[in-house]
Amino acid sequence: MNQIATAERPLRADAARNRAKLIAAGRAAFAREGTSASLEDIARQARVGIGTLYRHFPSRLDLVEAIYVDEVKALCDSAASASDLPAWDALVEWLRRFVRYVAAKQALAEELFAHLGEDADVFRSCRVAVFATGEPLLARAQQADAVRGDMSFTEVVRMVGGIAKITPATPEEIERILDIALDGLRYKPISENR
Repeated sequence: MNQIATAERPLRADAARNRAKLIAAGRAAFAREGTSASLEDIARQARVGIGTLYRHFPSRLDLVEAIYVDEVKALCDSAASASDLPAWDALVEWLRRFVRYVAAKQALAEELFAHLGEDADVFRSCRVAVFATGEPLLARAQQADAVRGDMSFTEVVRMVGGIAKITPATPEEIERILDIALDGLRYKPISENR
């Protein structure tokens, strides 16, 4: 797993459980109600006191950042589950997860951008982690001649990230557009077909 820079110190087991419950409850609340969801309701859903929430996350922004980082870690960790798949299938599985991640976490990212700016340490370390995970998947697929060789990982991220942000579109429409884009990754450039 790629390390994402955080300023956390190791927690006792009970504190780690409470933190995990708060992140899960916050993730669910923000998905339902947006980033303005009530912190009191989040603490209640996590079955902890509001003081426990504030000990772990002194501000709403701290909770938003923790959920964002947790999602990036999960995205990066998901590449390991695809390691036994053929190169093309591993890349596609991870890119589909990446699209779902981008679509679901857009509001969190916007909230963080608004308060921290695009060049904040959290975004830099998350980008490094995503690239450290995704670039080897793309390179492996290119080495297996499953993906056109003239695509960089940056271009692939821009393509699938843009697809994830299409609005208004249903999840089914996003999947169809992603399928078409992924088919395009499989073809050789025109100059190689001559």
